[in-house]
Amino acid sequence: MSPIQGVRNPPSEEQGKVALKELINIYQNNLEVVKEIEQTAVKYCLEILHKKVPGKSVEVRIPPYAAIQIITGTSHKRGTPPATIEINPRVWIELAIGEITWEKALEDGLVLASGLRADLSPYLPLVTGL
Repeated sequence: MSPIQGVRNPPSEEQGKVALKELINIYQNNLEVVKEIEQTAVKYCLEILHKKVPGKSVEVRIPPYAAIQIITGTSHKRGTPPATIEINPRVWIELAIGEITWEKALEDGLVLASGLRADLSPYLPLVTGL
């Protein structure tokens, strides 16, 4: 995946918003997660983050769906960036919509973050007013 491109095969804004609303409903009502909806919502929020803070010094991974590189600074050509963040899909969505703060997610061990620039708190939440 090229860091310039952002998310590979990102959803349209309309598809992303619909999926995000559906996924929030699924989470709030403890329904069975539909992987296609979750993937679309995850990629939508990652693409928003990539547009907000382009760069390639921090890799944000939301397995099994997608990963992007963001934040300007030290660049690398191969392998793992100098800073990485890994978050499960549900926590990622909760962070993206402001349901949980970055600090709380770190404190509770819900986020794996390493490296000097591995801090998303200045950029969250990504989506409000749903």
